[in-house]
Amino acid sequence: MKMMVVGGGGREHALAWALARSPTVQAVFVAPGNAGTALEAKAAAGPGRKLRNVNLAVDDFEALARFAKHEALALTVVGPEAPLVAGVREYFDARGLPCFGPSKAAARLEGSKAFAKAFMARHGIPTARSETFTDAEAATRYIRARGAPIVVKADGLAAGKGVVVVRQDAAQAEAAARAMLSGERFGAAGRQVVVEDFLVGEEASFICVCDGRRAVPLATAQDHKPRDEGDRGPNTGGMGAYSPAPVVSRAVHDRVMASVVRPVLNGMAADGAAYQGFLYAGLMVAPDGAVQVVEFNCRFGDPEAQPVLMRLRSDFAALCLAAAQGRLPPEELDWDPRPALGVVLAAGGYPGAYRGGDVITGLAAETPDTKVFHAGTVDRDGQVVTSGGRVLCVVGMGEDLAVAAKRAYQRAAGIRWRGVYYRRDIGFRALNRANV
Repeated sequence: MKMMVVGGGGREHALAWALARSPTVQAVFVAPGNAGTALEAKAAAGPGRKLRNVNLAVDDFEALARFAKHEALALTVVGPEAPLVAGVREYFDARGLPCFGPSKAAARLEGSKAFAKAFMARHGIPTARSETFTDAEAATRYIRARGAPIVVKADGLAAGKGVVVVRQDAAQAEAAARAMLSGERFGAAGRQVVVEDFLVGEEASFICVCDGRRAVPLATAQDHKPRDEGDRGPNTGGMGAYSPAPVVSRAVHDRVMASVVRPVLNGMAADGAAYQGFLYAGLMVAPDGAVQVVEFNCRFGDPEAQPVLMRLRSDFAALCLAAAQGRLPPEELDWDPRPALGVVLAAGGYPGAYRGGDVITGLAAETPDTKVFHAGTVDRDGQVVTSGGRVLCVVGMGEDLAVAAKRAYQRAAGIRWRGVYYRRDIGFRALNRANV
């Protein structure tokens, strides 16, 4: 069978690579893909030889559907959130084309933080206390009354960067709310803001594959959102991740399934928007094991997808197809017991202004138990050059997390371009926990 992945980032490279590992998959098209998926297609051996880029934009639903019909694709897997929020699933459904991803109505869990907060309140899902505002003065008064620490979030999609966490000076939160509501910071995505209490604990990413009624949890992960070491600096789309996340014990895992995942599925079904696709719950795990939802995403995490899918031994294509057909298997998935750790290599200046078009060197120097997933790259006259803020994600696997980190960082050290930047402390919480 043939499949397609919609998107061109690191998550989509990992999704396509994982689908191509299935013995039942003849070809995986990536629309539009990147230089990494193009390089996989040229590989002499391995699952990547099944990959092929097609020059189709993620928001050109007509062209995507036409291609899916022409190639008689068994399934289209949608990677990024924007086309899901815009209704790509309904567009495919109306034409009888198999597509894996939540409907526009279900994708509001990510598309609107205000909707997600109201949904959680209706269905008893634990989350931080919050208020939603469209008026800057009202938001300012609320922030002043609550004080710091406090969190300000743009309501709409902001590429993972629409969150401002203020730990000490409430005036910074007031300024952030005004900038968002004025449209100065995130445009239409910030015309409504959610102001919520600061949660104490350790974050974790809990991602499930859902078929509308049931959910199969994937391996847990922990992302690193701030740009700089020690979780300092501005928020980004993610500077690295590792899997599994030790903070998610078996007891916490069961608590999340019971108090978060199942209520989402039941609530969405009750609301007439059965949830089918990847469900990402960003969690805060308190020291006593209590869990609250920080955010929902309607797609696989990035960069969580890269280390998580490196560890997956089960047939990913069969899993996605079964979920899209509403028949998820009840058994647990098979995972490589070794941890995996991914380090994002970013363009200098990210998440602010950054340059593109720099030639990347060192990609050919492969090492065992590592994999380089491309994100912001293009092929220019036979050379791989930068074309985005997050450029690559280098993943290492090892007998323990320290070995996985060593392998990832050794591979990353050999990759260069002008201004390359990456954090040197990905996995520090789990490593500290292991040392203790």
